[in-house]
Amino acid sequence: MAETTTIQVSRQVRDHLAQVAKERGMTLGQLVEQLASEQPTAEQIDERVAADRQVVRDVIGVDISDEEFDRAPDVLGNIYKVAAEKIRRARDAAA
Repeated sequence: MAETTTIQVSRQVRDHLAQVAKERGMTLGQLVEQLASEQPTAEQIDERVAADRQVVRDVIGVDISDEEFDRAPDVLGNIYKVAAEKIRRARDAAA
């Protein structure tokens, strides 16, 4: 069994998390473990970015520097913005 420890939080936070855990059919410890596993560290994010950039380099066959990646437009972010704007307009038109 894994070694356990104590995390100090306010009673309000503890009670809230306990309720969320109960609603999901898990223990408070299981919920905290799940939440922690969903939050990558800065190092893990950097590793993922480096791996993703390498895949792009391999797929297109061009050695793009990290600086070139950093200067490139956020295509996916722009697509999300356009889609969100279209949804807002459709909702406004329906109202």
